[in-house]
Amino acid sequence: MILSVASGKGGTGKTTIATNLAVALGTPVQLLDCDVEEPNAHLFLKPAVYRRLDFHLEVPEIDPARCTYCGKCQEICQFNAIAVLPTAALTFPELCHSCGGCFLVCPEKALISRKRLVGAIEIGARGPVSFVHGRLRVGEALAPPLIRRVRQEAVNGGLIIIDAPPGTSCPVLAAIRGSDLVLLVTEPTPFGLNDLELAVAAAREMGLSLGLVINRADVGDRRVHEFAAREKIPVFLEIPFDRQVAETYARGELLVEKIPAWRGLMQTLFARMQEELARLATGKPARNRKVGVVS
Repeated sequence: MILSVASGKGGTGKTTIATNLAVALGTPVQLLDCDVEEPNAHLFLKPAVYRRLDFHLEVPEIDPARCTYCGKCQEICQFNAIAVLPTAALTFPELCHSCGGCFLVCPEKALISRKRLVGAIEIGARGPVSFVHGRLRVGEALAPPLIRRVRQEAVNGGLIIIDAPPGTSCPVLAAIRGSDLVLLVTEPTPFGLNDLELAVAAAREMGLSLGLVINRADVGDRRVHEFAAREKIPVFLEIPFDRQVAETYARGELLVEKIPAWRGLMQTLFARMQEELARLATGKPARNRKVGVVS
């Protein structure tokens, strides 16, 4: 089972749900933090990192002794990573998406493959939870290639929880692609509803199944609930604002270890998601059930 935890905006509690769910189950789980621009799952999980891998992208370099400035490499590049002038050819590695098209079309074989460091992958564990995250170098703009590399560390046959980046841009799509279920964490505010609508549209465009967690559910209005009912998206969990939860989060501690009710809450959340996947497999009507925090 591949479960992606995502959100249309940052600060909704996405990483809180992903990390606490992974630990609460008490069984082998793999947690992939795909928010490579600002990874923070490790701050709560505190895994023992035992392996680090540099991640490079293949980028072209032009051999001036061979180049005839025909411009075919420039024509095929959709990201303006190559500029061909009458007497010079320039490459812009930071714009290159490493598609390899320029190597294929160059009639003079004037392009040389070079590697450019764009980030790193760290692999570790905490008890039965295996952990992988990527770290994009500061100033780099291309997160999707590193996210795809993090996804390659997924081990088939068990539960994989993906902590996706916030938003609905290319990094998010790279992170959640192929998920069995996308758990969207939102809040009942106008901003939360707007970003939720965008996230739902993106996930449905990819043909992915959805479920909701509404955080700070006692603040705001009911429009998120109405949207979920209208779109037939199950609400698995509603979390009211709680000072103890906020303080525990601020200290970088796991809620399932500091607040006993949270362990059972996360286990119930997972059971509801399994029920939803079973329902989708059989085509039964949806039941919009929810479970809230017990104080």
